[in-house]
Amino acid sequence: MTIRDWPASERPREKLLARGATALSDAELLAIFLRTGVQGRSAVDLARQLLAHFGGLRALLECDQQAFCSAHGLGPAKFVQLQAVLEMSRRHLAAQLERASALESPAMVRRYLATRLRHEPREVFACLLLDNRHRVIRYEALFYGTINAASVHPREVVKLALAHNAAALILAHNHPSGVAEPSQADRQITDRLVQALGLVEIRVLDHIVIGDGEAVSFAERGLL
Repeated sequence: MTIRDWPASERPREKLLARGATALSDAELLAIFLRTGVQGRSAVDLARQLLAHFGGLRALLECDQQAFCSAHGLGPAKFVQLQAVLEMSRRHLAAQLERASALESPAMVRRYLATRLRHEPREVFACLLLDNRHRVIRYEALFYGTINAASVHPREVVKLALAHNAAALILAHNHPSGVAEPSQADRQITDRLVQALGLVEIRVLDHIVIGDGEAVSFAERGLL
């Protein structure tokens, strides 16, 4: 039996139109993305198999091209399509931030930074540049690898902020270990950047550390 033979209320596309995307399971959402199944399996059956193979929806969405394309029923075209969908999602969040004050939308800021940094296999240090109304000008990843006082150069952060006429910024980096608790090195880097940017009258509003499913705000911890 194919999905077309199912009752209309149980078909993923019809169910989404009638009840909204939040009513669908991970497998049903993935089935809509896949569009078709493989011989002997409907799109929903294939989606369930893929979720079991990868260990869940998040793992599938964040895997690299080689791992993605090695799974039965997937390939380069689907990988490209998925990357386009993920990038549209990130840009949608960025567009929302551009219309709102970052200080008034802390949850949105964290969600956006998580989409940019949570899946990275190595540490990435980035900045959200803000205008004088604390609206986002742009996101910029600056440093890669082990983040410590030697690898993060304040002059580069200052130069970037001045180049875009930023009035303030939010610092961010990820912990690939998944534990978002700030380290002593994180605190030292933050202090150096606050001092360097203060010399040119640019405020550091926060430093957010992204872990696996959690984020720690320096501002909320009273560390700024």
